[in-house]
Amino acid sequence: MSESSRIPPRFRAPSALAWVLVVGFAAFFIQGLIASEISLDRLVRGASNLVRFIGQAVPPDFSRAPNIADAMLETLNIAIVGVTFGCLFSIPLALLSARNTAPNAVVRVLARFVISVSRTIPDLIWALIFVVTVGLGPLAGILAIIMDTIGFAARFYSERFEEVQKGPSEALTSTGAGRLSVIFGAILPESFASMTATSLFSVEKAIRSAVTLGLVGAGGIGVELSTAMRLFRYDQAAAIILVILVVVIVFEQISSSIRKRII
Repeated sequence: MSESSRIPPRFRAPSALAWVLVVGFAAFFIQGLIASEISLDRLVRGASNLVRFIGQAVPPDFSRAPNIADAMLETLNIAIVGVTFGCLFSIPLALLSARNTAPNAVVRVLARFVISVSRTIPDLIWALIFVVTVGLGPLAGILAIIMDTIGFAARFYSERFEEVQKGPSEALTSTGAGRLSVIFGAILPESFASMTATSLFSVEKAIRSAVTLGLVGAGGIGVELSTAMRLFRYDQAAAIILVILVVVIVFEQISSSIRKRII
């Protein structure tokens, strides 16, 4: 091997656009540091407040265990119901937004717009919208989870549909099969494993979201946590946080095990 072939390629000077992006990022970063008003004094006071919080939160108070259990069950109900409807609604939206399954470009653009709106608006904002429209309680949380799941699942479903190999679809088409027959006979079966994995990720995401949705009045254990924090009952808040932690970890382990078996 010649000496010249072992020499690494010469470093190329960044383009003007790259310099603009770097300078812009640096400017936003510095502006963010200034706006955050970070100081050593605030960090020291924050550390002492954290120690005081931990001291008041330990040991956790499980005296309201029945109420916590009921609230956690409501949170799981919100997550499971919301994800189920969200995934079901995501399938037709994904089929309408994928290039190989959409009937035409106009429908594809409209479907992608709906998915983008669902994904762009945070779940807490959806919860606030539905609390105003349907009132406080689990229904607002379920509707918020549905919209959030559509934005998450429909995007990945549509990408998987577009990645499906053309062979089975072309084989069915050559036999005279229509669009729906191709979708149900080739595209959906081949995408099933990936869709299941995405749906399980949606469940994990929804459980964490359902906890925080309660902070804005959308039901679930977030209401209990918010009440405990406002009343400075940090020991009860610690008990609620531990319950949330255990439930989330258990569901993540179950989801991971199912995904490994499927994939």
